[in-house]
Amino acid sequence: MTGRFPASADAAAGAAPSEPAGEVAAGRADLVLRGGAVLVMDAAATRAEAVAVVGGRIAAVGSSDEIDRWIGPATRVVDLAGRAVLPGINDSHLHGSWLGARWPHTFFGAADPAAAAQVAGTLVRTREERRAAILRAGRLLASSGITSYTEPGIGPGEDDGETGCFHSEVLDVYRELAASGELLQRVTLLSLYGILDGPSDLSVVRAGISSHAADAGEPGASDPAWLRVPGVKIFGDLIPLSRQAWTDRSYDDGTHGDLLVRGDTIERRAADLAEMVRAAHLAGLQVGVHATGDRTIGLVLDAIADAEAEPGAQRARDLGHVIIHGDLATPAQVRRMAELGVWLNAQAGIAAQTEEWLAGLMGADVAAEAWPFAEALAAGVLVLSSDAPVLDFDWRRGVADADARIVAGVGGGAGAREGGVGDHIAEALAAARARLHGLLRAYTAVPAAQDRAGDWKGTIEVGKVADLAVLSADPFEVGAARLPEVDVDLTVLDGRIVFERTA
Repeated sequence: MTGRFPASADAAAGAAPSEPAGEVAAGRADLVLRGGAVLVMDAAATRAEAVAVVGGRIAAVGSSDEIDRWIGPATRVVDLAGRAVLPGINDSHLHGSWLGARWPHTFFGAADPAAAAQVAGTLVRTREERRAAILRAGRLLASSGITSYTEPGIGPGEDDGETGCFHSEVLDVYRELAASGELLQRVTLLSLYGILDGPSDLSVVRAGISSHAADAGEPGASDPAWLRVPGVKIFGDLIPLSRQAWTDRSYDDGTHGDLLVRGDTIERRAADLAEMVRAAHLAGLQVGVHATGDRTIGLVLDAIADAEAEPGAQRARDLGHVIIHGDLATPAQVRRMAELGVWLNAQAGIAAQTEEWLAGLMGADVAAEAWPFAEALAAGVLVLSSDAPVLDFDWRRGVADADARIVAGVGGGAGAREGGVGDHIAEALAAARARLHGLLRAYTAVPAAQDRAGDWKGTIEVGKVADLAVLSADPFEVGAARLPEVDVDLTVLDGRIVFERTA
């Protein structure tokens, strides 16, 4: 894909969200997109034909005729010609610095696996190299319609890390880019006080949490519309594929995995992980826990519930805690996440790439029950993301992979219901549309809620920021399976066009 990017930083980002634009007089829009399918991505699946933008905010949404009155001499008008507009995509678990340093070498699904395997060691060493990696990632993501992402784990725990991509200096670079208006996405970042994919020490993590909470009130913090650091990343366990997710069911070698916490016994490690979660919650921080095994997930949910129950503690729902990956979460655990207000942030591409591998390690029945996207979608807790550069950052493929897994788990039985063939077809089509709507929300409105920013981004509604993605076709016309074939034609950030496809 080729495209054009803004020539200057000022054209890329612009100002932070201001007061809603609903009071602005018609006829003064900066940008109007008309003549297509404006997919609001609210819970009601509202559709419109056009949208007007003033001062970086959505000023009006409606029919093309209704929006035409917002067009003035200085308005840029984009004729959609039947194309679709989505809220800007929010990839809520993506390693921007690492992506910019490694691309195009992903770990799964790489175009050149041999070349990808050769990318090792330190990738960025200097502040300028880290800056270049983040800016490169920003351009890549903008070309895919991504206007927000979460960088999940930057901090002193990785100051001696191998790649250099998670060093605490990365946060300083993000702050500089946010202040200068050079970011091409709104960034949420979680601090990391342990080691990436390695064991954490309770005293170190607890000290980091205390320091993080103290720094939150310091003057000179970044504009939260562009860079927020709301909490911490904690590694609970690793992944089932390395037999290191802590599970009730055993692996093929008879083991049950372990926790990524220092301690002489599993009981000590479990208690310390629970205390890390408790300390972060009581400090008022969002917690993102890398937890893939069902035992780890259960422990984390218990720790959140216990912390929430302490006198004076905030509700878990208000802090927006996240189970990251959650491969082996059970249906009961998903329901408990919904009860507590905890998000399940999952990557459908991981399931698509590794299900057979997991079946070989834990059995076909475990693999079939893993990655409970259908249950999480029904419970309202599913957030989809890419984990790039572990995977490609193509959210369209992520939606297609999630839909395929859900459909594969539905099974047959439609013929046993009453009604004619036409009724069954209509029912199946309605279910497919509802499912696609939910999965698209899992990349837009729902991650905005995970960011605790759902009141000002994530849907195309009056007063919200004008972060938009124009697609070459309506997703509901092509269906989830063919969504990866749909191009991103235009990306709008804060009312400014930051990417435009030219071929």
